[in-house]
Amino acid sequence: MIHLERVANEIKEVGLYNLILQDVEAILKKRKPTQQEILEVLKSNPEILEEYKQTNVEYNISNIHIRDIDINALKDEECKEKAKEVNKKLKLLREIEKYTLDFEHSSTLVIIFSVEFFVLFSVQYFIVLLDLKEWQWWIYGLFLSSVVIAWIYAKKEKKKFEENSKLFEKEYRVVQKMLAELEEKGCIRKDDLIIRECEEHV
Repeated sequence: MIHLERVANEIKEVGLYNLILQDVEAILKKRKPTQQEILEVLKSNPEILEEYKQTNVEYNISNIHIRDIDINALKDEECKEKAKEVNKKLKLLREIEKYTLDFEHSSTLVIIFSVEFFVLFSVQYFIVLLDLKEWQWWIYGLFLSSVVIAWIYAKKEKKKFEENSKLFEKEYRVVQKMLAELEEKGCIRKDDLIIRECEEHV
């Protein structure tokens, strides 16, 4: 459900993907590649496409380049029912897409580390600047307990990421199959559903 022509165009034209463009240029050993050359690199180097996807997820841009099916445009009841199910699954995919990002690169982990850094700074502030040395073991104990809480929370979040990532992969394949079946029955033309450019970039 990712439109490679759009990916190639965005890598070439949109500043957000400059680092990916540099990787493409390194592979091709040339500057300013054409969209067609970028497309060939995407097909032969899956890690470039993965880098594009990861960048999008980091910036809350969807990698699902398919719009919802217009139910009202369908006449056949069976097509309508299946299309409703596809739209429902597309909504779920967009909601859990953020979990396809590696947990180690997620904003959740950044927030956990930031809070812990703040707590550590506060601990040092209370002990040194406020001259609370007689309370230092209590303060350090508080800091250690916050580390334990942060560790437990991070483990819980990591598990959530792993579960939702697996669910995303499973549902993604289901939707691809359902779209192919709807097209085969003549209910839709998949080409009409493709979102060819991202509104965030326009």
